[in-house]
Amino acid sequence: SNPFEVKVNRQKFDILGRKTKNDVGLPGVSRSKAIKKRNQTLLKEYKEREKTNVFKDKRFGEYNTKITPEEKMIRRFTLERQQNYGKKNIYNLNEDEELTHYGQSLAEIEKLNDIVDSDSDTEERGTLSAELTAAHFGGGGGLLRKKVSSEQQDEEEKPKSRKELIEDMIAKSKQEKQERQTRRESALELTQKLDKDWKEIQTLIARKTPKSERRDKEIEKPKPDEYDMIVRELGFEMKAKPSERLKTEEELAKEEQARLQKLEADRLRRMRGIDEEADKKRPSHMSADDLADGFILDKDDRRLLSYKDGKINIENEEEREEEGEEEDNENEEESQEESASGDEEDDAADSHSDLESDLESEGEAAGSKEEKKYKANENESQNVEKLDPKREAAKSELPYTFAVPESYETFKSLLAGRTIEQQLIILERIQKCNHPSLAVGNKAKLEKLFGFLLEYIGELATLDLPELRTIDKLVLPLYNLCQMFPEAASDSIKFILRDAAHDLEEVIEVKGRATFPGLDMLIYLKIVSLLFPTSDFWHPVVTPAFMYMSQLLTKCRITTLQDVIKGLFICCLFLEYVSLSRRLVPELINFLLGVLHISLPKNQAQGYTVVHPYTPVGKNLELLLVCDKEDLKSWEKQNVPLSIVTRLKESSRTEINHTRLSCLALCFDLIKKCAALYESLPSFHEIMHPVRILLTQHMPVNEYPEKMQEWYHSALKELENKVKHYTPLICEKKKPVPLKQYTPKIVKVLEFGRKQAGSKKEQERKQLIQRHKRELKGAIREIRKDNQYLARMQLSEIMERDSARKRKVKELLGSLATQEGEWKAMKRKKWKN
Repeated sequence: SNPFEVKVNRQKFDILGRKTKNDVGLPGVSRSKAIKKRNQTLLKEYKEREKTNVFKDKRFGEYNTKITPEEKMIRRFTLERQQNYGKKNIYNLNEDEELTHYGQSLAEIEKLNDIVDSDSDTEERGTLSAELTAAHFGGGGGLLRKKVSSEQQDEEEKPKSRKELIEDMIAKSKQEKQERQTRRESALELTQKLDKDWKEIQTLIARKTPKSERRDKEIEKPKPDEYDMIVRELGFEMKAKPSERLKTEEELAKEEQARLQKLEADRLRRMRGIDEEADKKRPSHMSADDLADGFILDKDDRRLLSYKDGKINIENEEEREEEGEEEDNENEEESQEESASGDEEDDAADSHSDLESDLESEGEAAGSKEEKKYKANENESQNVEKLDPKREAAKSELPYTFAVPESYETFKSLLAGRTIEQQLIILERIQKCNHPSLAVGNKAKLEKLFGFLLEYIGELATLDLPELRTIDKLVLPLYNLCQMFPEAASDSIKFILRDAAHDLEEVIEVKGRATFPGLDMLIYLKIVSLLFPTSDFWHPVVTPAFMYMSQLLTKCRITTLQDVIKGLFICCLFLEYVSLSRRLVPELINFLLGVLHISLPKNQAQGYTVVHPYTPVGKNLELLLVCDKEDLKSWEKQNVPLSIVTRLKESSRTEINHTRLSCLALCFDLIKKCAALYESLPSFHEIMHPVRILLTQHMPVNEYPEKMQEWYHSALKELENKVKHYTPLICEKKKPVPLKQYTPKIVKVLEFGRKQAGSKKEQERKQLIQRHKRELKGAIREIRKDNQYLARMQLSEIMERDSARKRKVKELLGSLATQEGEWKAMKRKKWKN
């Protein structure tokens, strides 16, 4: 053993009477013991891993009744093939395998049993030649006696060359092929003859079943089920044909642009007076050899015979012929001008003798040309008169292609003087002709178009008579542009909201109070709810609009009836915004409470509080109070249009009173909607308590008309019928949890570096953990050693197999070498003899 591997276990203290087993450790001794133990256990298991002394039926699926016998045989066959082709060890490259080629073993092919060697002897294999036996066993006398006869035999039995052998093989293969063909033909003839004989015999054997049995069979035959009938029908149904591929957005945009460009070209052609049909009908030049194969009769020239006073009616025929001649004159003149040069050349080539007559007839030809020119001018003037209405109609049509306006003035001039339908068509054609996929700069141009359209809507809203119907129609192209460019649309609307909020703050800082914005800003707030989702918790456009509307309801003073109408419009917008999210808007309920407050008389006792912008005392109270009984009786429920804001100054007193009552009815309707919207809130009754008090205790209901009373009672019923679905949230009563005291944890230390354990359970737990770690490490170590031992055994087996294989190969090569030497020596002796 190596002295450097010897390990000495020293003890700190020598104790009397203690016996030490392992004072000096010898690794070699312990290792040999371990190897010996593994040889007795692990190696024995490894060698007997595939052996068994118990017979087990391991046939696949033998006791499985769910598998059919065919499936069992197929799966057993596949398992056998896998076992034959599977390697015993995937890492052994020298393992013997049976290689095949077209089902034949390569080992048998390498024996070269069927190959004919042209250089070999022609003697039969496995038998000794006569010369060799005579030389070795019979002495040399026989050779001398048979020398002459052997020479004659050699001449007769000369070895064949390679070419002769190949020709013999080809002849044999052809002969065999011919024999096979004859056998096949004879077998086919015999089968046909047998079939023919069987048919003749079968007619004699055939027996017809009686009619009674046939009827019984027909009766017993079951009727087809509905399911079977449906399945058969499905078999005859037409299969679905593949539909056409859906076109992409770019392809659709290109097709639409091409269509509009073609329509615009047709419009320009009509406006210039160019008749496309006349160009198509113009006859082309026809040669003398033309047989008119492609002639098509456009119209039926047949005429019915008619008699008048016993004579044939010829007038109608003459009129039709004159009309046809007038139509054909233009085409004839054009064709004459085109083919003039060709006709002149042909005439000159054909008749040289007509030169003198041509000189004489120049005067007549000049006169005929002037007459033709005069007729052509008359026809042109008639055609211009016919085309004038077409030109005017083409000029009045809208162009089919438009460029995106670069400034707001050009955009405004483009839409000025057009009807709303024409404006929508123009905007649609601008979008289609300048789609972002058609050119690089179209996206930026259409983004500008959204801003121009937004500004145009605001300008329509600021007119003395706002065109609300036009604005309503223009929202659709605005929505389409917003869907195409959401970022640009949100930026432009955010810019408008930011400017409006800054203006509101500046007015409040300067004057201390603010007024409601114009009609254009209210329409912008409505457009926001149409273009963007209002149910999101936070949105970059809707949230600023939400905040701006809440500021309007809290900071704008109510001084006129127009302010009340604008405030109610914002309340309607609020309900539209929160219809899905059900978000509580205190400004909305406060404003509705103020609207009810200004509809009461001044000196009435109050049991509720009014919040800004309303005041309990002031000159702007009683804005919605109506004392005229005649106006109360003549009032009818009607919607409050937003355009009435600009017409209140010109309206009469009765109309103003009716507007006040309509505003009050709208307030009742909004209170009813708020009650239905916020009924699930825990604090619903607390929120709507002031409104309920004002409705029940202070409203002069009996003075209002019957329809107003109906609205009042429906709103009050909606408020009072709501039952408390939820109790208010209250914190659960629990003992208060004391704050954590950050006091130091004191641990007693018995010795330096050792701590006292907390309890017996903790000590046992630590011991178990340490013991588990120790056992785990030992188990891992033993498993690793076992794997190394098995790997060594496998490697030794592989090396033994490889050495045995190499030894056998050497033996085979040596035997082959000796055989080759013997064969060469024998051949050498033969040639010498």
